[in-house]
Amino acid sequence: MTETTGFRWFRRITLAFLTVFTVLPLYVLVVTSVKPLENVRGLFTWLPDRITFQPYVDMWSTIPLARYLTNSLVVTITATVLALIISVLAAYPLARLRFRGKRVFSMTVLSTQMFPGILFLLPLFLIFVQGEEILGIQLTGSYTGLIITYLTFALPFSIWMLAGYIQAIPEGLEEAAMIDGTSRIGALVRVILPVARPGILAVGVFAFITAWGEVLFASVLTDTETRTLSIGLKLYTSQVDTLWNQLLAASLTISLPVIVAFMLVQRHLVSGLSAGAVK
Repeated sequence: MTETTGFRWFRRITLAFLTVFTVLPLYVLVVTSVKPLENVRGLFTWLPDRITFQPYVDMWSTIPLARYLTNSLVVTITATVLALIISVLAAYPLARLRFRGKRVFSMTVLSTQMFPGILFLLPLFLIFVQGEEILGIQLTGSYTGLIITYLTFALPFSIWMLAGYIQAIPEGLEEAAMIDGTSRIGALVRVILPVARPGILAVGVFAFITAWGEVLFASVLTDTETRTLSIGLKLYTSQVDTLWNQLLAASLTISLPVIVAFMLVQRHLVSGLSAGAVK
């Protein structure tokens, strides 16, 4: 199909608009983060009168940002790893095996995505409080409760996505491996997981982002010691003033793990999806 001249210009104008719409806020964010605070409080200027990187230094001492960063990394990485392990173990039977209640389980997993997260806030909090009394394990104000919460939201979509991805893999690959003497678990580890790597990486990125930027549950289930980055950023704002340059500098800094994660998996994800499309 040949593009018409009108459609070509429409595509160019649309892409240019979307580029400006995306880049402009990032430019404002970067420029504001390298301005002195007195310049930030005044009328916004597109070109800073004076560039300083002091906000990137002061942001670590204004609030305990390093501790919040550590808390976020511990919670996010643990939740992501557990989500990958559990979703693979749950998705494979859904895609390959027949068992009683399979359809009900699939519909239940998928239907949980229809409800907003705020509906689960009070029930989860009450369950955690009761669990602390019964089990003697601290769930509120600890890593454990936050990890369980993030798993609650990451697992349904992860299981559903991986089940569909595994189902698209030809069963003949597993059958050939099992004919050679490999067990079903061995076929899963040696055959399915390598082929399903793009889907697994996509699920890992989804689980990571879900936990990394979450605010609602982190504001209720954490205390001063387990507070995450998304909650800690609010401390740059007080009743008297807001340290906008440090706030934006910290926002840019905490965005780096997500950017790095995308860069690390992009090549594997794109190559795997391309190979899947060719097949």
